[in-house]
This record gives sequence, structure tokens and C-alpha cells, in this order.
Amino acid sequence: MLDICLLGTSGMMPLPGRWLTAMMTRYNGSNLLVDCGEGTQIAIKEKGITFKPIDIICFTHYHADHISGLPGLLLTIGNAERREPITLIGPKGLERVVSALRVIAPELPFQLNFIELSAQQERIDINGYIIDAFKVNHAVACYGYSISILRKGKFNIESALKKDIPKSAWNKLQHGKTVLMDGKTYTPDMVMGSERKGLKVTYCTDTRPTKSLVENAANSDLLICEGMYGEKGKDDKAIEYKHMTFVEAANVAKDAKVVELWLTHYSPSLVRPLEFMGSVTSIFENAYPGKDGKSVELDFEED
Repeated sequence: MLDICLLGTSGMMPLPGRWLTAMMTRYNGSNLLVDCGEGTQIAIKEKGITFKPIDIICFTHYHADHISGLPGLLLTIGNAERREPITLIGPKGLERVVSALRVIAPELPFQLNFIELSAQQERIDINGYIIDAFKVNHAVACYGYSISILRKGKFNIESALKKDIPKSAWNKLQHGKTVLMDGKTYTPDMVMGSERKGLKVTYCTDTRPTKSLVENAANSDLLICEGMYGEKGKDDKAIEYKHMTFVEAANVAKDAKVVELWLTHYSPSLVRPLEFMGSVTSIFENAYPGKDGKSVELDFEED
């Protein structure tokens, strides 16, 4: 099960009842946060999520509305008695940016590990998550993230018994390890079925529509995508500032064949996004306006 919570949906500035853009996933005891703007701590607290398990923080880019909440959050995590390292992931320059922010949060009881992104596409395997980071098109270096939970094939007991594989080797084979026993070699493919469908969520803000977004979001169970402007006549503004409209986000969801679309990162002038959803659902039916605290549990398909 992958738990997803949209903590904040505002772009540029926080509003009453709408914190700056952030999203959290929880899986197998590991909490992963994407972006950390002003108000993220309050949103986490309002949702009743504990701070200590946060061990991965990804940043799309380094505009203030996506990272300004980090110093306070790190201090709060430290006060929650975390001592284990936290991994930070973001575009090149991450360590320099975080070091500057930490002038006001100099002492932490845990280590920070940095993964800086520079290629068009990078994959990170960490804490059970497969994170695919991909460049998008914004005014500064910016990445989207697809977060996947892979699912192994089923263990075939009949095959294991038929091949006289010792039961003491089964657990290791289930975990992808080759076993040498009594002069014989046993490999996982001897007892494991083909990989089953896993879970996938894609998160992307601050970009024009790009091929990289469509390709990386392909077949996602959930796409959380920026919709900076919902009103008509905002196309030129979206192009100028390298953001997306509701309609453009809907077309991305349609082209990527995702299961569900949530919009986020609204302009401060967009007070009631629900009023503009008709233009979205006419293109991609299973679309919803994101709102602070909106959450969902994604479960593996039944066999």
C-alpha cells in the first residue's frame, strides 16, 4: 500500500486554507516528501502525520515557494528525536542551497545526504521507492518525479518442490538472491513468476507541457500536475512564465494514459478551481481539483 497526501496546493504564496505546494508519500515506514514551501509543517501537523519517519525529501527546483519551509522542518524533525540520516534529492546546486538555508538551522542531530541531479533522466533506488527524476521546462532547472513501488512475481511452491529445492533456500530466492547449496546453484528465476503490476505516482509542477512529463507519467495510478491557470485567456501568461493551464494538464493526463489526475499549484488569483473543472473533465474524465489534505491509499491489484 502506498499512502499519498497532497499537503499544499498553492503556488507563489500561501493563502488562508491553502499552503504552498508539497506532497508526501508513505510506504513501509518511510515517509518521502516532495517540495517544502512555507506552511508545510502546519499541513503535516494538520494531517496528523508524524515528523520522525521523514527520511527522503525531493525538490523540484529552488524557487522559494518550493523550499522555504525546509529549515524549520529540519529543526522539527530533529526535535522529534530523529537521529538517522535524511536523503535530500534535487537539481544541481542542492547542497549549496541547503547550506545557505541552514544558516538559521545550523545544528541538527542527524546527517544530511545529498543526491544532486544533472542529467535529463536519473533513477534512484532508495527505501523501497524507485524514483525516476526527469527534467521539465521551467525558468530554472526543474525536475518532475515518478515514484514507483515494484512488485515481485509470486513464489511458485510447486516449482520449488518439483525441482527439489531445499526449503531453507526459499526465503533467499524470494528476495532475489542466488543460493549455492550442496554443490548446486539455485536462482530466483527457478521459482519466481514474472513481475506483477506495482504502484506509481507522478508529481510535477512549474513546467510547460513536455515530452519527458508524458513519457514518465505514462500509466501512472495518479498524476499530480500543476494547473496554474484555470480561467480562459491565460495561455500567453502560462507560456511567458513557463507554467501550465488546466487544459494543458488534462491533455498531459490523456496522452500519458494515467488512471487519475489531481491538479495543484494554483495561482493565488485562482480562488475556486472547481469552477473551471468542466474544461478538464471534457478532455480527461477522471480529474479532480487538488486541495490541501487530499489523500488516497493506492493498493496493489488483486491477483
